[in-house]
Amino acid sequence: MKRKTLLLLFFALSITKYIYSQECSCADTFKWLKETIEKNDAGFQYAIDKKGKAEYKKHSDNYAEKVKSIKAKTDCAETLSEWLRFFRHEHLWFKVNGEQENSFKQLDNETIKKQFKNWASYSFDEEEFETFISRIKKPEIQGIWISGSYKIGVKKVNDEYIGFIIEADGVYWKKSQIKFKIKDNNGKLSAIYFLKDHSAREIESVNLVGNNFLQIGQFTFKREAPIFPSEESIDLHFKLLKTKIPIIKKLTDNTIILRIPSFSYSEKKLIDSTINSNRDLILNTKNLIIDLRNNGGGSDESFEQLLPIIYTNPIRTVGVELLSTPLNNQRMIDIINTPSFSEETRQWAKNALEKLNKHMGEFVNVDSSRLTIEAYDTIYPYPKNVGIIINEGNGSTTEQFLLAAKQSKKVKLFGKTTMGILDISNMYSIDSPCNEYKLGYSLSRSMRIPDFTIDDKGVQPDYYIDESIHEYEWIDFVNKTLSWK
Repeated sequence: MKRKTLLLLFFALSITKYIYSQECSCADTFKWLKETIEKNDAGFQYAIDKKGKAEYKKHSDNYAEKVKSIKAKTDCAETLSEWLRFFRHEHLWFKVNGEQENSFKQLDNETIKKQFKNWASYSFDEEEFETFISRIKKPEIQGIWISGSYKIGVKKVNDEYIGFIIEADGVYWKKSQIKFKIKDNNGKLSAIYFLKDHSAREIESVNLVGNNFLQIGQFTFKREAPIFPSEESIDLHFKLLKTKIPIIKKLTDNTIILRIPSFSYSEKKLIDSTINSNRDLILNTKNLIIDLRNNGGGSDESFEQLLPIIYTNPIRTVGVELLSTPLNNQRMIDIINTPSFSEETRQWAKNALEKLNKHMGEFVNVDSSRLTIEAYDTIYPYPKNVGIIINEGNGSTTEQFLLAAKQSKKVKLFGKTTMGILDISNMYSIDSPCNEYKLGYSLSRSMRIPDFTIDDKGVQPDYYIDESIHEYEWIDFVNKTLSWK
């Protein structure tokens, strides 16, 4: 039985049809934003019910004063984003519109070069530096590191490590300019890292991982020199985390690992292709590890091919209700008028729109029932054990997949508690009246509320992996645990 719910199909179709006559100051924009959220966001009343009207009024009055003196668009967007956090931290955002967000897009290369030509540099002789690092006999931070188009030298100067450009794009960064600085405070490493636009980011977590990887927060560098022996488990760890596409790999005769970095709808064909082309391998191997670390979600259609493989018993899914308003219902019209959607999807949208329009101002279940039960004809003997690796980078659709997957008797979750952003969902984006900002908000709330909520809680693992196990050891830990069964 195929689920036909709207759940987490993120059609973020930007519209400008919503007209609101006003000026364009930050105070005016706040007035528009506040009214838009109060009338249209599916999580607004839920937050008010939890925190109270008095607290909301106090919060809003405070920000109404703040925005009066704000002139810069970026400051306005940041302040209004803070106001939105009263309701929830995800599935809700506000930012400067894309055309105005990045002024570099409007600058030619020579202008960008001039802007950063006096950036702090570290003078070095390339031949002398290569001779210096060739004398390093044990793995350490000093050396030559690569990440994407960057080749960076690292040299200890006094009490800090200086990361300087050897090779880069030649526009935003050029040779000798300082890309980062690492401080060693009694064995605790931290960094100041300069982004593409040269803005500084303070990073508290800096680690040398194995022989050949340097992790600076979310940024990973692989050693180019000096050369040290590679470590298979660490190399695999970074290969899996850095891949942009789904990949599958045989770990042992009894275990394979499937890495899916995103459930974005644009990745569905690749996910399906990877599964189908390796179907015999999957169905003839005892243990399957599914690595979902940092998979932030996307569309539930992207995991449809996974569920039959790990299935043991009917999967129960509680649906969502849509808040019906003229603005929100425009999304259905957009779907109907978008040829790239299937005829089935557009017909579903027509039926949903008709139902929504009859219940303006109400939450509406546009599907036939509150609960769907999905059953498949076959329970495959293999994989016998399925371990799904999760972490705090998992949210939204990925959490929905986990709720479905963990109903299988084969499945256990490993890692850390997920993000917890599932109950208020189905995002939509609109432009502000003056087209200076873009708002993303949510159209639906789960009918699991209040009995079984995920927001601000997350999905917990069956096997919590604590800090004593390095992240590059997680795969080995999961493999060993599955092999004990």
